[in-house]
Amino acid sequence: MIRLSEAEWKVMTLLWQDAPQTMMQLTNHFKDTTGWSKHTVMTFLRRMEEKKAIYHVEGTRAKLYYPEIERDEAVLQETEEFLEKVFDGRMGLMLNTMVEKKAVSKEEIAQMYEILRKAEEENSFREE
Repeated sequence: MIRLSEAEWKVMTLLWQDAPQTMMQLTNHFKDTTGWSKHTVMTFLRRMEEKKAIYHVEGTRAKLYYPEIERDEAVLQETEEFLEKVFDGRMGLMLNTMVEKKAVSKEEIAQMYEILRKAEEENSFREE
């Protein structure tokens, strides 16, 4: 399981959208929005390589960074960790809380119905 910090998610999102990126491309991208320096980006890249979230290939002038994990894999891990930490792993408890607190719209409820209907038709759910 790979745990990404909020900052690392920003780097991963950019790499998922447009890989490869050099350290300077990443620094230039985040300089205005986050104020990250070259050294900050270097630290993130080193940590993310240690976690096996990204990898690099030696380019002609600079290292080229690529995501090592797929976005859907990272999202699933993050979601499962969140559910376990906050709702004792119970999706129903999370949905009930969201509905009780009116944190979902009518459109979102319709989307959930459609997702669940499709999952049931395709038998694409885990057995407990």
